[in-house]
Amino acid sequence: MNETTRRKVLELYATVDATVKAAGPKCESSGRCCRFAEWGHVLYLSALEAEVLLDGAPPFAQPVSPDFCPFQKEKLCTAREPRPLGCRIYFCDPAYQETSHAIMEDALRKMKHLTGDLSRDWRYAPLHEFLNEAEDTGTPVVETRIPLPMTV
Repeated sequence: MNETTRRKVLELYATVDATVKAAGPKCESSGRCCRFAEWGHVLYLSALEAEVLLDGAPPFAQPVSPDFCPFQKEKLCTAREPRPLGCRIYFCDPAYQETSHAIMEDALRKMKHLTGDLSRDWRYAPLHEFLNEAEDTGTPVVETRIPLPMTV
């Protein structure tokens, strides 16, 4: 991943982080956000997010299960800085759920625009798919061609 692309994704993340902080969701530090199967979650991310994550995340066990995040250790995230939008926006706080949906829709719209601005194709898939592809090829697969929808 080139530094310009990484910087642009991290700038989008900083904007999203500020929006989430302003919304004020409460975190119980339960770690359930990372235990996908147990709580009925699937963490989706874009190919650009996967590249940033893989570029900055610590090593992880292979193969990756869809049941939990391999970066969660003792209820804490070991890939905090490069974590994707879903991790930044999701909180268990019931009072925040509607707000989180609006923030996610806006963030995905911006990520799609960034993807197009970088002349990249849009790909959105579960975390474990990107991580297992990285195991197979050494880098995330981003060549899958999907037309870029400009609305969420």
